[in-house]
Amino acid sequence: MHDLTGKVALVTGAASGIGRAIAEAYARAGARVVVADIAVDRASEAAAAMGHGAVTLAMDVTDETQVDEGFARIGRELGPVDILVSNAGVQIISPLVDFPFADWKRMLAIHMDGAFLTSRAAMRQMIASGRGGSIILMGSAHSHVASKFKAPYVAAKHGLLGLARVIAKEGAKDNIRSNVICPGFVRTPLVEKQIPEQARELGISEDDVVRNVMLRDTVDGEFTTLTDIADTALFLAGFESNALTGQSLVVTHGWHIQ
Repeated sequence: MHDLTGKVALVTGAASGIGRAIAEAYARAGARVVVADIAVDRASEAAAAMGHGAVTLAMDVTDETQVDEGFARIGRELGPVDILVSNAGVQIISPLVDFPFADWKRMLAIHMDGAFLTSRAAMRQMIASGRGGSIILMGSAHSHVASKFKAPYVAAKHGLLGLARVIAKEGAKDNIRSNVICPGFVRTPLVEKQIPEQARELGISEDDVVRNVMLRDTVDGEFTTLTDIADTALFLAGFESNALTGQSLVVTHGWHIQ
C-alpha cells in the first residue's frame, strides 16, 4: 500500500512544512513528485533536496489559469496526476469584529478556491486517464471545532469537508477517492507565528498558549508531528479502494475525538 512507484503526485504548498514532509514521503515511496508552491525558489530547493525525480511547479492556487496551465504542463511532461494533495494555506489571527474583509476573502480564496481549482484540474486528468486517483484535502481539527480569532480559517476548513464529500460522490464511478486530513497543531512556521499572536490577543504568555490552548486537550500534551501527517497522507494515497472515501481523518493526539 505504501509503494507509489509509477504514480504522479502533485502537492501544493510543498516548499515547506506539512506539504514538504508529504512530498518527501511520496518521493521515498517511489512517486514522481511535483513540488507546487508560490515560493518558487524554496520549492526548487525542496525538490532538489528530495531527489527521486521531483520537479518544481510555480503555482498560485487562487489563479485559475495558473492552476490549469500547471496541470497541463505536468500532464505533458510526466503524465496525468494520480495523487493530489491540496495543502496550500495561510493563517491570520484576529477577532472577527476587527477582521478586514480583504483578509477574509484572501483566506477563503487560498483554502477553498485553491482546493476547488486543483481538485477540478486533477479530476479532469484522472477521468481522462481511466486510472482514477486520490485527492487529499488538508483540513484541520478546525474542520470539526472552532477557536477564537480564526473565523475564515475555521469556515474554510469546515468547507473542505463538504467539497471532499462531493468529490467522493461524483468521482466514485471513475475510481477517484477524496478524503480530508485534519491535523492538530503541528509546530510548523504557520503555528510558530500563531503563538505570539494568540498570546497577545488572549493576554497570556506564549508558554500558556502552548500548554493551555494548543495542547490542553490532547491525551499526551504533544504536538502532532510532520511525520504523523506524512504517514497519514501516504496511507491515503496508497489506499486504492472506494471503501475509504469522503472521510476525514483526525490526527490530533486525541485533541478532537470524533
